[in-house]
Amino acid sequence: LKRPAAQIANVSSMGAYAPVPGQTIYGASKAAVELFTQGLRSELFDSNVKVTLIYPGAINTNIAGNSGIKMELPAGADASAMQQKTTPVETAGKIMINAIENELPRAFVGSDAAMLDKIARLMPVRVASIIYKQMKDLLG
Repeated sequence: LKRPAAQIANVSSMGAYAPVPGQTIYGASKAAVELFTQGLRSELFDSNVKVTLIYPGAINTNIAGNSGIKMELPAGADASAMQQKTTPVETAGKIMINAIENELPRAFVGSDAAMLDKIARLMPVRVASIIYKQMKDLLG
């Protein structure tokens, strides 16, 4: 607060606005980050501290492989068809830095995060159904 300018960036998740089966607690924690950040922004409104909330989508970090969880494709599934389009790490970093430098209140990293946010606001039950079907196909 004593500095001429300051910026706080918190990272939430698409799980904050779109439910993922098996990740309810994770999604709830990211929704808490979302509301915490929005509240913090309101409390700092008249200060020199800006607050950015970042919603990353699928980033090419090999998170599934690094998680230690063994995932097997369902019988007859085509591995290439199961791959998601991901945002390159370098692109994700640039989006986040741009959001912070431009004092944006929110930043969606990846077209999937931005699209899912819009659909979730208009059709929350439909989004839950889409995610459920994708997870069911992915996990078998």
